[in-house]
Amino acid sequence: MSETVERAQTMSTAQTASTAQVSQTAQPAQPVQTAAAPATASGPRCREIEAPELGDRVLLAIDTAIGTGVAVGARGRVVEVSSDDPRGHAEAIGVLLAEVFRRSGVSPSEVTGVVAGIGPGPFTGLRVGIAAAHAFAAARRAPLLPVQGHEAVALDVLDGASSGVRVVQDARRRELFVTEFSGLDWAGIPERAAGPGLVARADYEAVPNEVWPASIPAASLVRLAARRLAAGREFEPDRAVYLRAPDVKQPGAPKRVSS
Repeated sequence: MSETVERAQTMSTAQTASTAQVSQTAQPAQPVQTAAAPATASGPRCREIEAPELGDRVLLAIDTAIGTGVAVGARGRVVEVSSDDPRGHAEAIGVLLAEVFRRSGVSPSEVTGVVAGIGPGPFTGLRVGIAAAHAFAAARRAPLLPVQGHEAVALDVLDGASSGVRVVQDARRRELFVTEFSGLDWAGIPERAAGPGLVARADYEAVPNEVWPASIPAASLVRLAARRLAAGREFEPDRAVYLRAPDVKQPGAPKRVSS
């Protein structure tokens, strides 16, 4: 494993260990899985797609909002490697990074930008991928390109279609992350109509055009970043989209004892 990949894995693991795990007790949503190649019994899920929008850019994407996904885009194509494990982000990310560079034939030294999937997602899982993206970008002195994961899910659905889509993600604790998209704009980027927001599962009303992603497609994060760069669009703020406070909070100031 290269020094850059190793550094990204080490920093994400260290940051994960510094915070207690969020609650994992809620029952999983009933997913409608987005298009992806089937996983094998002995390894991660892999797929390769064309991406002419890349131009001469070499982009790495990392996301840990649901499972763990990484992708490398270069020379008109994107190679994606992912794991569906919703908890083992820190353990998986170094292995997946090494695998995606091996499969793509791209060297870490060629990367010109690092796409960070910033959620929405649960606190502990999401921050692993963001930490790894920051570490890789710092090691390569490459720009960090934050993108929301629901936008990548919407791109997979809307590319070649004209109707809108609602992305619904299990947020645990009987809640859902929901984002509405009306379609693609002139640059081929999903237009957000509402959200992301947090909705109680008991209050949620289904619609015909909804999709429940089983994972965030890292390859589509690469394509979105390439389209944003080509169109001169700004990226999201460099902060995670949790939509609620983490379970573990900093202690407040001690109460004053009156005399």
